[in-house]
Amino acid sequence: MPIDPLPNDLEVLRALVSQLSSERDAAIEETRRLIEQNDNLRYLLKKLQNAQFGKKSERLDHDQLQLAMEDLETAVAKKDAEEEKKQAAETPAKPRTDTQKKRRPNRGSLPAHLPRVHVTIEPESTVCPCCQGPMHMISDETAERLDSIPAQHRVVVTHRPKYGCRGCESAVVQAPAPEHLIKNGIPTEDMVATVIVDKHAWHKPLYRQAEHMALQGLPIDRSTLADWVGTAAAELAPVYERMKELLLASAMIVVDETKVPVLDPGRGRTKSGYFWTISRDERPWAGPDPPGVVYTYAPGRGGKHALALLGGYSGIVQCDGYAAYEQLAGRKPDGQITLVFCWSHWRRLFFDINRGGSAPIAREALERIAELYAIESRIRGQSPEQRRAARQAETRPRVESLKAWLEAQLAAVSQKSTIAEAIRYGLKRWPGLIRFLEDGRIEMDTNSVERANRLVSMTRKNSLFAGHDEGAFGWACVASLIETAKLHQLNPQAYLADVLTKLVNGWPMKKLDELLPWAWSAQGSRDKQAA
Repeated sequence: MPIDPLPNDLEVLRALVSQLSSERDAAIEETRRLIEQNDNLRYLLKKLQNAQFGKKSERLDHDQLQLAMEDLETAVAKKDAEEEKKQAAETPAKPRTDTQKKRRPNRGSLPAHLPRVHVTIEPESTVCPCCQGPMHMISDETAERLDSIPAQHRVVVTHRPKYGCRGCESAVVQAPAPEHLIKNGIPTEDMVATVIVDKHAWHKPLYRQAEHMALQGLPIDRSTLADWVGTAAAELAPVYERMKELLLASAMIVVDETKVPVLDPGRGRTKSGYFWTISRDERPWAGPDPPGVVYTYAPGRGGKHALALLGGYSGIVQCDGYAAYEQLAGRKPDGQITLVFCWSHWRRLFFDINRGGSAPIAREALERIAELYAIESRIRGQSPEQRRAARQAETRPRVESLKAWLEAQLAAVSQKSTIAEAIRYGLKRWPGLIRFLEDGRIEMDTNSVERANRLVSMTRKNSLFAGHDEGAFGWACVASLIETAKLHQLNPQAYLADVLTKLVNGWPMKKLDELLPWAWSAQGSRDKQAA
């Protein structure tokens, strides 16, 4: 392509050189900005890698990692905003004509169900700047932004007028007063549900809620809020017990236990209690039963607590390698409980070994297990028959090869080494680990119940401990309903408020199943369609 000849006019040449110098300086400044931004991003990435894969003392758990991600993303956005403000200050503003198109970020549309508040911004004058005549609107540019109104408390004033007959002075008619959860108290069922959900779903302890209310001119004591929550837990107990009964009637459940500190008033310090979590999730194999989670509090972790929880259960129990489950299965008649073990727990042992550096055996074990998970990812959502067929054809040969290879490695390493312990952990539990090959309903791991335990972990971190065993029982009841509601994409506040209102106003126990989260969800969908 031929180069345009330079102009002969000296002033034009000076203007061209000045323009090129400005463009060069702008390019240098942009290069500097991008280099600085890349350096910042590399630094943030290094911090994130240390948080996830660094030394054990530096690593963060899932919830802390989410907080770290928020901080890193906030830092990047702050840096970008500072650069934009700097550029805007250095670049003189240019008027935009109608023919110029404004760049709009692709942010999607806001939900249609949200109320709209329309604000019209008129020009300073609608008189034509040319002929001074009146102008008319030729188009209307609209832009939607998401707004928020801070939580607002209100007072519901209930009127119950009395009607009398002029001819019959003794005849008086008045609607009966509705039953309330808190007898002679000030909160509505919606208010109590909000307090419960803020505490158990969004992990906001009651004393913080009391502080927030006080700032809004509502001096409600923390102990009063606790009374509301305890009363609601007692009212919701039949729904919780029914959901627990249904989950324990399932053909397969996933079980895990997690520690929670509980105050021990007699000794003036905390003791260790445990939440035993039961999960049912048939979505991976398109099963007919809805997903659900039930927490049960126990003051310990021993086999007697597993027996108390699962003593009447018959079916498949998927769990980690904790000995209490093996003791439970051993006390039951043969075949009444079938134990299935978790590949994720076994994989974690190899991951910890490989993280430290050169660990070829652990690294290859991880690679082989990853091949199994890749097959699982591909067949998730298919029928049990399809999943079993794929596992028999693709997974079984890899599993058998993995076992033979691990046995060979075990014979070659020191029997006291960490890698030997990791290998023996799986080989000892081999029958329970490979049961998923024969049953398409079984998942490879207990991840569904570990996800459910995050609710307990987050509440535990924010509330520090349960104040009493009875408080922990109430915690388990309410948390079960909230977590199951969230599994069904329900608004837990709306769900609990409606269920509490129905229960205190005499909902028949024979229709209790209609108040379970999945039934309430289905009813809500039908009502929405009818509307």
